[in-house]
Amino acid sequence: MLLWLFSWLEAFDPGFAVFQYLTLRTILSVLTALGLSLLVGPIMIKRLATLQIGQAVRSDGPSSHLSKAGTPTMGGALIIVAMLLATSLWGDLGNRFVLLAMLVVVAFGAVGWVDDYRKVVEKDSRGLPARWKFFWQTVAGSGAALALYLGAATPVETTLIVPFFKDVAFQLGPLYLVLAYFVLVGTSNAVNLTDGLDGLAIMPTVMVAGALGLMGYLTGNTVFSEYLQIPYVAGAGEMAVFCGAIVGAGLGFLWFNTYPAQVFMGDVGALALGAALGLVALVIRQELVLFIMGGVFVLETVSVVLQVLSFRYLGRRIFRMAPLHHHFELKGWPEPRVIVRFWIITLMLVLVGLSTLKLR
Repeated sequence: MLLWLFSWLEAFDPGFAVFQYLTLRTILSVLTALGLSLLVGPIMIKRLATLQIGQAVRSDGPSSHLSKAGTPTMGGALIIVAMLLATSLWGDLGNRFVLLAMLVVVAFGAVGWVDDYRKVVEKDSRGLPARWKFFWQTVAGSGAALALYLGAATPVETTLIVPFFKDVAFQLGPLYLVLAYFVLVGTSNAVNLTDGLDGLAIMPTVMVAGALGLMGYLTGNTVFSEYLQIPYVAGAGEMAVFCGAIVGAGLGFLWFNTYPAQVFMGDVGALALGAALGLVALVIRQELVLFIMGGVFVLETVSVVLQVLSFRYLGRRIFRMAPLHHHFELKGWPEPRVIVRFWIITLMLVLVGLSTLKLR
C-alpha cells in the first residue's frame, strides 16, 4: 500500500526511491508488526479476560499446567492482524505471492478461530470436529496449491529442489499439487501440536520465518540466486517482507506469551502461522529445507503419530505423554527448561538449513 504511495511521491522527490529497497521494507515490516503487537497486546489480553475467553487444561496432563486454566487464549488473532497490517503497508500488493500468503493466513486462521470459539466460548470441549477441521484445512490447502501450480511462470516453480546437492532436482508436474497440499496442511498442524508450552511454538516460528525470509530475498534476486546456484523465482523476494511481519508479530506476541504466559495463541494463531511458513517454503522452493529447520515441529508431530500407532497396535505407549514436550515435563524437566532447549535445537537446525545455501 505505502509502496504505491512512495512510488508516486518519487516523482516529486527522488529520496522516496529508498522505499523500493526490499531490505528497508523488510525491516519496517518487522518494526511495524512488533509495534502493533506491543501496543494492542495489553488491550487484547484485558478484553479476552473480561469476556472470560480462557484456556481449558487437560486433566490428564502435567499437574503444573492446572494453574494455567483460565489464561486468555485466542491471542493468535493479534499475530494475524499485526502480520496482515504490516504486510499490507510495506509489501507489494500487486505481487501474487504476497496476496496468496495473506489469503492463506486468513483461511487457516479462520479454521482455528472456529475451533477455539467452540471450545472456549461455547464450552464445547470437542471444538470443531476433527473431520470438519481437516475438511476446511483441505479446502484451503488445496486452493492455495492449485493457485501456485496454475500461476507458475517457469518450470522451476514446480520443481522439487534437493538441498546439499547442486544438480539434484525433480520436475513434479501435477504431483506438485500433492506436495504443496501436504506442506501447507502438514506444517499448519505441526505448529499447532507444538503449541503446548509458553512460548514453545512462537520462537521457533520466528526463527524459521527469519531464515525463510532471507532465503526468499536471495531467491528473488537474479545476482544472488545465480551466485549461490539456487532457483530464481521472480517476485519471491517479497516473501522477505511477509516473513518480516511474522518475525515482528511473533516477537511482539512472545512479550506476553513468555513463561509464565499472560495469553495463549490458540489454534487461530498456530494453524495460520504453520500454513504461512509452508506457503513461503513453497514459493521459494525450499520445502525440504523447511523440513530441516522446522525439525522441532516435525519431532512433535512424529511423537504423536508414533504414540497413537503404538497404543493402537501394541497396546502400550512409547512416550509418557505426547506431544514430545509433555514427555520431558513428565520426566521432571521444568517447563522453562523444555522450552529453551527446544529453542536451542531450532536455532541449530535453522543454521543447518541456511548452510544449504553454500554446502552443495
